[in-house]
Amino acid sequence: MPVILRAPSQANELAEKLRQRIQSEHLADGTFFMTEAQLASEYDVSHTVAREAVGRLKALGILEGRKRKGLYIRHPDPLALLSDSLPSLVASPDDWRELAQLRYALEVGAIELAIREATEAQLEGLTDVMQEMELALREDTQAPRAIALDLEFHARLLRMTGSRLIAGMQQVLVQFFQIAPHSEKSAASAERIIWEHRELLAAIRARDVERARAMIRVQYQSTLQIPDSDRAG
Repeated sequence: MPVILRAPSQANELAEKLRQRIQSEHLADGTFFMTEAQLASEYDVSHTVAREAVGRLKALGILEGRKRKGLYIRHPDPLALLSDSLPSLVASPDDWRELAQLRYALEVGAIELAIREATEAQLEGLTDVMQEMELALREDTQAPRAIALDLEFHARLLRMTGSRLIAGMQQVLVQFFQIAPHSEKSAASAERIIWEHRELLAAIRARDVERARAMIRVQYQSTLQIPDSDRAG
């Protein structure tokens, strides 16, 4: 039986037209756009279609409705949108794995920029966090402080890029990994975590991008099931 493909709804089509118009006209944040009634008239659609299209753009943070005034342009914060949408996307082990994949891709992609832009002060701060994490892991492998320091290590790594968006993405993800299910860690696994972070820190200090990428792969290999051939030697 052939699959019947439905055409996009009028509201979706109108929302896309409006988005493209706003983008092409480079309308500044806070600029008056028009009222819903004007929009319906200009694009020759029903008030229901206009309201639905506006609702889609409001959800994306592109338009803001002001009572008795009309619609105003907003420049959405992508980090806020991600932060608002993620809670509904992490309900199963597969969801956590997807989130880990996003962290992995972010770190592997950003490590070259982080190494290039890192200052000595930032490297010293990263070393301090590593040493605190080592002590915390040896005291109690399940301590919330050890988990928090691990997350802080990687957050600092992303902040070294100097990119607000990259560092912000990490901060958004961190809040979910603080409540993510963690596997039980033995003393042996704690020592491996310490070794992995030491090696990663050494690669960063040596400004060795490929070695740093390899160590990030090692850190994520169990979560992401990275093949042995892709692991660091």
